[in-house]
Amino acid sequence: MFLGRGAEHRKSIGSVVIETNVEEKYVAPSEVLESDGGGVYTQFMKSHKCYDLIPISSKLVVFDTSLQVKKAFFALVSNGVRAAPLWDSKTQSFVGMLTITDFINILHRYYKSSMVQIYELEEHKIETWRELYLQDSFKPLVSISPCASLFDAVSSLIKNRIHRLPVIAPDSGNTLYILTHKRILKFLKLFMSELDKPEFVSQTLKELGIGTYENIALVHTNTPVYVALGTFVQRGVSALPVVDESGRVVDIYSKFDVINLAAEKTYNNLDITVTKALGHRSHYFEGVLKCYQHETLETIINRLVEAEVHRLVVVDENNVAKGIVSLSDILQALVMTSGDEKGL
Repeated sequence: MFLGRGAEHRKSIGSVVIETNVEEKYVAPSEVLESDGGGVYTQFMKSHKCYDLIPISSKLVVFDTSLQVKKAFFALVSNGVRAAPLWDSKTQSFVGMLTITDFINILHRYYKSSMVQIYELEEHKIETWRELYLQDSFKPLVSISPCASLFDAVSSLIKNRIHRLPVIAPDSGNTLYILTHKRILKFLKLFMSELDKPEFVSQTLKELGIGTYENIALVHTNTPVYVALGTFVQRGVSALPVVDESGRVVDIYSKFDVINLAAEKTYNNLDITVTKALGHRSHYFEGVLKCYQHETLETIINRLVEAEVHRLVVVDENNVAKGIVSLSDILQALVMTSGDEKGL
């Protein structure tokens, strides 16, 4: 099954479909940036379409729901992607997304001990997992049209508390691209120097109240992986600062790091500590990206975009974890609250 038109290279791995060099574009009407009503960044987002963020060349991986769960996660690892749309051949439609969060939920739900193989991960198909896990909490696929505004995209991401938003062509039903907070903020950053600079971007995180500072989710260096997975599930966070006995930040364990368990095929032993698990990172790690509450919003935006990370750990002068500032926090402040007019 291949989805999409205008692709020069096609490769099929079972039910895994990879699409590269996608050139399908939708001509969207240009809009003049309005000077009145709403904030500068809000109006910028309303005047640009999701179409504007679709690159000429990209990779898209699609899973058929009849694919085995284990093979799907191995495919995510081998192709360097974090999520994939799910195609149901029976209904001939996209029915959801498979993400690293699903991998974590499976491990958390079915892990017993290092002596017991996780049958559900080894044998289940994606459709079986969805039927078992989502029977009481099924949510339809959240997607967006390429002609919808970026403001609508940001609103959907924040409202639905999701990190990935498939852009689906209304005429063909093809998934063209997966929008993320990171991609949207990077796009905005490209044009920020051309826009009027609102005063609030020169204010500090503390003055603006951006970020989470109460009861933040943490793990210690000796915390077992299965405990960390439980924290991901129960707290609904995407990363856990790793702290020592004094509360100082020494590392960070993110959902993306969990996929290494699939890459290393070590998911049957979750009794190891997060420190040991992080020793098997498949990618180069530059260290924990941090910030201070006295730094300006503009500084934080630049650091997030340049480092291409999803969050910064807020620390004090002793490197003790005090909070988390995520891409979602930043976009909500810039776009959803018209902070440049209301002072946030």
